[in-house]
Amino acid sequence: MTRIAFLRHARTAWNLDGRLQGRADIPLAPEGRADLSGRRAPADLDGAPWHVSPLLRARETATLLGHGEARVTPALIEIDHGAFEGRRLADIRTERTAAMAELEALGLDYRGPGGESPREVRDRVAGWLREVAAIGGDHVAVCHKTVIRVVLSLAYDWDMRGKPPVRLDWTGLHIFALDAAARPAPLRLDQPLERT
Repeated sequence: MTRIAFLRHARTAWNLDGRLQGRADIPLAPEGRADLSGRRAPADLDGAPWHVSPLLRARETATLLGHGEARVTPALIEIDHGAFEGRRLADIRTERTAAMAELEALGLDYRGPGGESPREVRDRVAGWLREVAAIGGDHVAVCHKTVIRVVLSLAYDWDMRGKPPVRLDWTGLHIFALDAAARPAPLRLDQPLERT
């Protein structure tokens, strides 16, 4: 069986400020670093290869968890928010009430001006999942919220309209099994990092 554990990077200043954070290469905030202090992945993932988004916040998270050798994996990069990058979603909704409601109603096909859609993220992540399934075994991926949400969309046939099928703790590990076709199925969601 192939298992893959997804972990969202720790908090950055933009996370703390509620800003959309896509391709901007923001480092971890002191609070994010503190969240990882004395933590590690569960022991049953010992020996698993670690994969990491190219963005600094994900690489720092892997390093602080003792996996600075993680393989940089471009497919795990966050969505490109385009012109919405660095803005607060609440502000955009206030400024563009009707237009934003129409955009958000598109689910997988939502796209900020000049940005990327969740469907495009899902397609690149699905290609990477096929590579992982061909290798087999256990894997850990340190990535971003949208990446994990598109894995949920594959696992639950969720079109990303409306609320997600499950509510996730973004500080926990989300472990999925991949079948022979690389389709993810949830095994354990919201598994906390262990104390060292």
